[in-house]
Amino acid sequence: MKPPFRKIRYLSNDLEVERRPNGEMILRLAHPLGDYDRNMLVPLRKWAAARPDVTWLAQRGADRSWRKISYAAGLGYVDAIAAALLARGLTEEDPVMVLSGNSIEHALIMYGAIAAGVPVSSISQAYSLMSNDHAKLVYVFDLIKPKILFVQNGRFFEAAISKLNLDGVEVVYVADAPSAIPATDFHDLLKTPVGPEVEAAYQRLGPDTVCKYLFTSGSTGMPKAVINTHRMLCANAAMSRSLVLDHDKWFAEDGPPVAVDWLPWSHTFGGNANLHGLLAAGGSLYIDDGRPLPGLFDETIANLREISPTTYLNVPVAYSMLLSAMEKDEAMAKTFFKKLRFCAYGGAALSQDLWERFQALAVKTTGERVIFTTGWGSTETAPTATSVFRESERVGMIGLPLPGVELKLVPSGPTYEVRVRGPLVTPGYFKEPKKTAESFDEEGFYCIGDAAKFEDPAHPELGLVFDGRVAEDFKLDTGTWVQAGKLRVDVVTAAAPAIQDAVVCGHDRKYVAVLAWPNYVGLPKIVTDEAALGSLETMLNANQLVEHVRQGLRAHNRANPGSSTAIKRVLFMAEPASLDGGEMTDKGYINQKAALTRRAHLVEKLYADPPGNDVIVI
Repeated sequence: MKPPFRKIRYLSNDLEVERRPNGEMILRLAHPLGDYDRNMLVPLRKWAAARPDVTWLAQRGADRSWRKISYAAGLGYVDAIAAALLARGLTEEDPVMVLSGNSIEHALIMYGAIAAGVPVSSISQAYSLMSNDHAKLVYVFDLIKPKILFVQNGRFFEAAISKLNLDGVEVVYVADAPSAIPATDFHDLLKTPVGPEVEAAYQRLGPDTVCKYLFTSGSTGMPKAVINTHRMLCANAAMSRSLVLDHDKWFAEDGPPVAVDWLPWSHTFGGNANLHGLLAAGGSLYIDDGRPLPGLFDETIANLREISPTTYLNVPVAYSMLLSAMEKDEAMAKTFFKKLRFCAYGGAALSQDLWERFQALAVKTTGERVIFTTGWGSTETAPTATSVFRESERVGMIGLPLPGVELKLVPSGPTYEVRVRGPLVTPGYFKEPKKTAESFDEEGFYCIGDAAKFEDPAHPELGLVFDGRVAEDFKLDTGTWVQAGKLRVDVVTAAAPAIQDAVVCGHDRKYVAVLAWPNYVGLPKIVTDEAALGSLETMLNANQLVEHVRQGLRAHNRANPGSSTAIKRVLFMAEPASLDGGEMTDKGYINQKAALTRRAHLVEKLYADPPGNDVIVI
C-alpha cells in the first residue's frame, strides 16, 4: 500500500461540458467565481490593518541577516512612493520601468507606482546583463516610453542604461549611483509626505485600470507588451485561492503562508502568481537571490536550510537541483518539509522520475507524500487558467479550468487546441491592435496556441494533459504529425538525468531525431570514468553517456514504436541556448523554431549519412 498524501481539502471537480456539433467543447467548473478585490492595493491595506507586524517581504542583507518589511511598514513606503510619483505629475500615460531583479525596493516601487495609477513594467534583467547588443532592451524601452527608470545598482546597470534615450526620464537607483548619468536616490522617494492625493488615486483604481505591462518571452521576434489590469490579477488570485478549502485552518495552525522564491517578477509566474498571489493571501515572501544554475543554487540551499516554506513553487530544473541537495542533507530535508502543504511547478514539464524521487524523500522525511500541483496559462492569462486540484500520481497534467474560466477545445489533428475566456484574460497588447485582434477568436476566446487532451476521455472531470504547442508540431515526409512539445518531455524523461532540454527535429524527414543540451548536474552521475571527466567534450563523447542515452531511448522506442514517437538519433550540443538568438528566455523556455533555424547546420549533421562519430544512433 502506498503512503498517503499530505491531506488537502480541495474544491470538488464538478465539470460542465458543452459539446458542439463541429467537435468543439466548452469546459467550465460548476462552481462560480465569487467576489474578488477591486484593485491590487486592497489586500495590502487589508493586511496592514489586520496583521500590521506580519512580515510581507524579506531579503538577505550584506551581513547575511534577513532584512524584513512588515505589512504596515510596506504600506507606508508604498504610499510615500505613490505620493512622490503623483508630485512629479505622473499619470497612466507615464509608466515606471524596472530593469533589475527581485528585491524589496523593486516590490515597493512596483506597488507604489500601481497605487498612484501609474503602470509598471518589470523587464527581464537578462536584457540588460546577459545581452551583447541590448536590442530587446532598447525595443521595450522605446515602446513603453517610461518616465521613471528604476535599477537596484546604478553602476551595475550603467552600461545598459547608456544605450537608452533618457530625455525626460528620471533614473532611480538604490545603491551605487551611476558615474555619468544623473540619477535620484530611491530613499529620497520614501521621504515624500503622504497627502490626500494618494487616497484620491487609490479611489480611482478600478478593475479595468492598467497596472502592468508584462512582456512575453520574445522567443519569436521581439517581445510583446501584455496589458495587465487589476481585474486580471485580482480575479486570478481569487480563483487560485478558491481551489483549496483549508487556508483558514492552515493559518490557525502555522501562521501566515511562507514562500522562498526566486522566480523573476518580470515574468507572470513570479510577478503575478507568486508575488501578488502571496500578498493576496497575507503571506510572507522570502526573496531568494539564488538561481537554479551551477554555483548559484548554493544561495537557495542556504535559504531553505533556514526557512520552512508552507508552499513551494518553482520550475522543474530547480526541483532537480533541490532534490539532489536534500538527498545528501537530512537536516535540510526536515526543514523543507516541516510546514510544507504542497508543491507547485510551472514553466516546463516535471519528469516522472523526478516526481518519484521527490516523493521517496518526502516519505522518508515525513511518512507522507506531498501533492505536486501545477497550472497552465500564459502572460496573457494573469497567468493561471487551469490547475490540478486533486491527488494525482501523473505528471504532465494541466487539470481543469479555474472557477470563472471557460476553455474552448478545438479539434486539431490528434489533439485539441485550447482557448481561454474569462476575467483573467488580457484586453490585448500595448500599441499592437492588429496582433490583439489576431489573438482572439470570434467568440472572444484568447488563442494561446497550446494543445491538450483528456487524461480519460470517458471522464473529463479528471482533467487535461498538456499536449504540446500547436505551432511547434510538424509532419514527417510521410505526412504523419509529430507532437514536438510532448515528445520533448518524453525524451528528457527517458534519458534522465542526461538531457536538460531538447529540440525535436524531423520536419519533412523520414524519422524523428533530437538535438540535446546536456544536464550538467546529471552527467557526473552517469560518467564515472575519470579519464572522461576532464572536459565537457570528453564527457559528451564518453561511452557511459552514449550507452545510457541509447538504452533509455531504446526503452522509449519499444513503448512508443510509431514513426512520430520513436527517436532514431541524438546529437549533444555544447553551446548553450542563446538569449540574443531568440532560442530561450532567461526562465529557460526553449523556442523550438528559433533553435532549429539557428542550428540548421547541426540538423544537417544529425541526419547525415553516414552519421558522424558524435551522433548517437539509437
